Amino acid sequence: MNRALRFASVGVIAVSLLAGGSAAAFAAPQDLHSPTPVVATAPAAASLTAKASVTTVKAWQEFRITGIAKGIKAGTKLTVQQKQGAKWVSLPAQTPVNSSGAYSVRVKLGIKGVNQLRMATGSTVSPVVTVTVR
Repeated sequence: MNRALRFASVGVIAVSLLAGGSAAAFAAPQDLHSPTPVVATAPAAASLTAKASVTTVKAWQEFRITGIAKGIKAGTKLTVQQKQGAKWVSLPAQTPVNSSGAYSVRVKLGIKGVNQLRMATGSTVSPVVTVTVR
């Protein structure tokens, strides 16, 4: 009988705690002064845009490639790359990303024909822009 009484009293206590706890959870007013929970978000993936100021130039005529760098720290160097055969070759044209994420670089090309160019930093590359040299 002693064991049955113990189980019964434990059961009554557990039920009262659960009932009281759930009632308190539903009836508790929301504290507007408590800190808002912070949800961690993944950092934005780095990306680059690119646009050439012209589509056709004469050999060695200067033009600009401009764009926006997202998720890339200000001051990071971007390099112009040119597709030569099956390889992307870095040209000696670099520019830093400014504090608003924009960039602009002057480019001169001597290889006549259709030139495919892109901007790159690390493993992040822009879409290809095409400039024809005549």
